[in-house]
Amino acid sequence: MSVLDASAVIALLVEEPGADLIERHLQDAHMSAVNVSEVLQKAAQRDLWEPGLESDLEALGVTIETFTTTDARVAAAIGEASPLAGLSLGDRACLALAHRLDMPVVTTDSIWTTLDLGIRVVDARKG
Repeated sequence: MSVLDASAVIALLVEEPGADLIERHLQDAHMSAVNVSEVLQKAAQRDLWEPGLESDLEALGVTIETFTTTDARVAAAIGEASPLAGLSLGDRACLALAHRLDMPVVTTDSIWTTLDLGIRVVDARKG
């Protein structure tokens, strides 16, 4: 079980390096609704969007989680703890969900592996 970052799902959709590892994490994975929104936007920008893309994720075993008030607090704290990392709200929402569910997070954003947040980060490009 793991939490998927939007970057991981986009990498899977366009078959970038690491897609095979990401595919292995799909079953029983979780995503923040914030990150699903990112995937939908980025998929549309790349002409990959199809109606029901979020339903397709769920059919593959991904559980879409709401962004809670607790997640909002944790995301803000992550931003304060790592101001130089350049983490977006989507990044912090993903990390907050991983914190809440106590699961590793799968991303293609390698800077996450340098953060000391008590969250296990799997860089899909490095395995």
